[in-house]
Amino acid sequence: MLIGEYRSKIGEKKRVSLPKRFLKELGENLILTRGYEKALVLVNKEMWEKIAQNVINGSFTNKDIRDTSRFLVGGAKEINLDSQGRFIIPEALFEHSSLQKDIVFIGLVNWIEIWDESLWKERVAYLQEHGEEIAEEINKMTTNSNA
Repeated sequence: MLIGEYRSKIGEKKRVSLPKRFLKELGENLILTRGYEKALVLVNKEMWEKIAQNVINGSFTNKDIRDTSRFLVGGAKEINLDSQGRFIIPEALFEHSSLQKDIVFIGLVNWIEIWDESLWKERVAYLQEHGEEIAEEINKMTTNSNA
């Protein structure tokens, strides 16, 4: 299971080291793509195939599905790890995420998000401030879907 928060630094040529814990869980065949709130999303091929299947099964006539496909699939890149578990973040993804020197890997069970450390700190502050409201909204959604 992909869980936890790990800090790292971006090296020369936009190279980063995947935390060893995540490397063991994900394997070596990885996909990196745009995420929301300026994060990047890192998944293995198995999870990527599930994401792609959801996109394929969506209605081509639905604008939101087309836009989500453009955003997630259009920006995706296969990532090659070197012998030390490092990879280079492609330029377009680097720009999307506003990464600086310090980054944070966040394990979210099925995927990993990569954040610029300062943006992650802002997001955590937002979540701390609005956590109760978010929990209430999720409760409403799950209550309505079970009704």
